[in-house]
Amino acid sequence: MRSVPIAAGQQELRIGARLRDARRRQGLTIDQVARSTGLTKGFISRIERDMTSPSVSTLVTVCAALSLPVGELFVTPKTDVVRAAEAPYIQLAGPGADERLLTPRGQGRLQLVRSVIDPGGTGGEELYTLDCEVEVVHVVRGRLELVFSRSAELLETGDTMTFSGREPHTWRNPDPDEPAEVLWVIAPASWETTA
Repeated sequence: MRSVPIAAGQQELRIGARLRDARRRQGLTIDQVARSTGLTKGFISRIERDMTSPSVSTLVTVCAALSLPVGELFVTPKTDVVRAAEAPYIQLAGPGADERLLTPRGQGRLQLVRSVIDPGGTGGEELYTLDCEVEVVHVVRGRLELVFSRSAELLETGDTMTFSGREPHTWRNPDPDEPAEVLWVIAPASWETTA
């Protein structure tokens, strides 16, 4: 699905969710914010639900109570889109897998990789590690066997497993006839992909 630009004048400024998030991160209740600002709980609630537009001075007062710079309410969040047809091929390990990086190159917080693994495809005979805290594998279709130094786990369609990427492991599609499709989430990113 492609994003559709909003015509000038049609975009409504919505800051309520950002105010609510700032309040919750600090462990504050609506009542506490209302008391510190001199506003009513109902008014704070309506601001957080974007049901009313506060004056500039009211907004400054609420932001001060939340220790939130007013300018942060108006920063456009950074988003990235990787189109399926443009997702770069990568090779994590082993033969028999079509692997594509679904997160933008240079994304350091995490990487999402889609693998379509041929019948009998493998991550290699040798156990390997990734330099990441967490590795998550979700089987979209088919089966995947994850092999560790002391155990193995067979995952079926819909199964998800979470483990440390630093734990030596490998994988294989045990099915002799059907490919497997899996999603790997690696956090933080374990290798540089800026090229």
